[in-house]
Amino acid sequence: MPRRRRPKEWILRLYIAGHSARAAAALQNLEAICEEHLAGRYEIEVIDLLKHPQLARGDQIVAVPTLVRRLPQPIKRIIGDLSNAERVLVGLDLRPRARVSRVGA
Repeated sequence: MPRRRRPKEWILRLYIAGHSARAAAALQNLEAICEEHLAGRYEIEVIDLLKHPQLARGDQIVAVPTLVRRLPQPIKRIIGDLSNAERVLVGLDLRPRARVSRVGA
């Protein structure tokens, strides 16, 4: 019996404006994070707003690069080149926020 392909559990959209160094860095950083933490369970859609500016309205894009997590819900947005992996993991809910502990309190 053939194995059924599981649908991608994570749908991510990366909005960029042209092929800038910042856009390339964002995509490279995102791919590295996804391979490490979501291997085989994600899909990345890159949207160039210079080619498709009308698509910015749907996800309320105000700056680029911007990463939008479409699935799983709720929708999340992260602006920047995604170079701070810890911030991206927290923003995508892949890692819980660190709790502030009071030492000696």
